[in-house]
Amino acid sequence: MKLFRKKRVSSLTIFSGKDVKKFFLPESGIHRWSRIPPTETKGRVHTSSVTVAVLDDSKYEKVLINSREVEITTARGSGNGGQHKNTTDSCVVVKHKPTGVTVRIDGRCQHKNKKNALVELTRRIQELYDSQKNLKISDKRREQVGSGNRSEKIRTYNVKANRVKDHITGKKISLAQVYKGNLRLLR
Repeated sequence: MKLFRKKRVSSLTIFSGKDVKKFFLPESGIHRWSRIPPTETKGRVHTSSVTVAVLDDSKYEKVLINSREVEITTARGSGNGGQHKNTTDSCVVVKHKPTGVTVRIDGRCQHKNKKNALVELTRRIQELYDSQKNLKISDKRREQVGSGNRSEKIRTYNVKANRVKDHITGKKISLAQVYKGNLRLLR
């Protein structure tokens, strides 16, 4: 029975399919692995941890700025430039009303300044939006994983003893059952 489609990206694995979030949400937390590697000559047990977080797929969304949300004003330029700067309103100030982000471009040509200011405003708002989105994702991940310490483990996989123990339910099953995908036996 094929449950989900899997796609691996570095240390991130993406699953898709029907009820995938419902299936994997109980797996979020710290999983401890105890094993004896084949290279270990003295039989010492090596322990490592894996953090699991179940997050929604976050697609990249491009910010679209409504022209009614933008206030464009012109002003006299400042700095070097001689009489031309003192007599023309070539400096463009663009403000995004909802976020309060303001961009000021000061050059010789008002039309180029306006174009450049709108491009810069879009870039800054996209950066603001992306940082807020990333903050929400990291908060959600931290909520599921905690600090990442082994003491917060939800499950221990003991390869030598061929068993898996769920620390939340207290149930134990064989490692072979987990390899077959029978995680529901632990719930």
